[in-house]
Amino acid sequence: MLDLTKLAGQLPALSQHLKTENAASNQRLSKALDLVQTLQADPGHWQKIYEQWRDRFLFHPATPLDPIETAQAVAKPPAQHSVFATDGSQIAPSHHEIAYCYLINVGRIMLHYGQSLHPLLDSLPEVFYQNADLYEGRQWGIRTEEWMGYRRTIAEVEMLAEMAVRWVKPPGPHDAPNVAMVDGSLIYWFLDALPTAARERLLTPILAAWEQLYAARIPFVGYLSASRSGETTSLLRLPACTFDEPDCLRHCAQTAEQSADLRSRYPCQVIDPIRDTTLWGALLQPGQRGARWRSSAKILDLYPEHLRIVACYVNVGAEIARVEMPAWVAEDTERFEQVLGMVLAQVNKGYGYPVALAEAHNLAVVRGGDRTRFFALLEQQMIKTGLRNVSTSYKEARKRGSIA
Repeated sequence: MLDLTKLAGQLPALSQHLKTENAASNQRLSKALDLVQTLQADPGHWQKIYEQWRDRFLFHPATPLDPIETAQAVAKPPAQHSVFATDGSQIAPSHHEIAYCYLINVGRIMLHYGQSLHPLLDSLPEVFYQNADLYEGRQWGIRTEEWMGYRRTIAEVEMLAEMAVRWVKPPGPHDAPNVAMVDGSLIYWFLDALPTAARERLLTPILAAWEQLYAARIPFVGYLSASRSGETTSLLRLPACTFDEPDCLRHCAQTAEQSADLRSRYPCQVIDPIRDTTLWGALLQPGQRGARWRSSAKILDLYPEHLRIVACYVNVGAEIARVEMPAWVAEDTERFEQVLGMVLAQVNKGYGYPVALAEAHNLAVVRGGDRTRFFALLEQQMIKTGLRNVSTSYKEARKRGSIA
């Protein structure tokens, strides 16, 4: 039990710290806006510097595909359109349960606007219990719980592609504009740290599903709420550099090894830790979108060129959202604007968050009662097959029936 009386004495110091940090953040934001003005004044000059020295950077800024001062109103969505979305949840494996297995549940949503068609709202559960499912990741040093999360990501993408492609393909015709959505980034940063074989095992089915969407010309996006990305603000490190040449490897690499303070390690990080959302929140009005940015994340080297990820920041009113999409969508200006219009409409219908993603989450989430019923059903089946002494561990039993 949390003792609020003891906790209350620590809160004044926390509040004072947050007040101090807020003032410092405002100063950093002011500096960031000045650096944006510097970039805008001579974009060609900074583009040349970027191209000349990019191989020497210790950071990876995104590349703007539009003028960085872009602040354009998002177009209205088509009167008739469809939205597909998936989201997943899981029951993690535990040695204290009656059986060591895990469950992935994917919520599916298909909403149609202006077409007098019924929506699809359901979820698809799958239980994983074979040794190949439970221990496949161990060969690469990946824990079962972590591997389960990766498998969930694959399931979300594959089910999204299957649902959307089945809807639009002949005999149809379901040719109204559409968009497929997932919650979170389309840049799988976590794969960078994995061995090559593990990356290929996980990324191959994801890219295969994306290729299905591409073949059917179904645009898809990743929607990020409260994004912590700093890809675009990293570009501000060029005008902030204190050296005549932004050669990080020559000027800063040794300093970085000697200093624990971030801003003294890299003098160009005078605005750290300002995030992209903070910067564009000061530049975009509600209903406006900023420039398109091509990500330079290293993992994207494994993506086909037409599936390389482009990001855009949109002021959706409640927050600054990061919307990611493949290059083939972002480079088609008409399709790009249409997709953003449908995404913003979803946010408005969901009162600050895309309604399709919110409903997909609600259908997918596994609550305490669902977990209890799942293991009760499993226990019945195990007893039917002749298994005896089916029960949880004493530790789990005592936690569930505390007498305190």
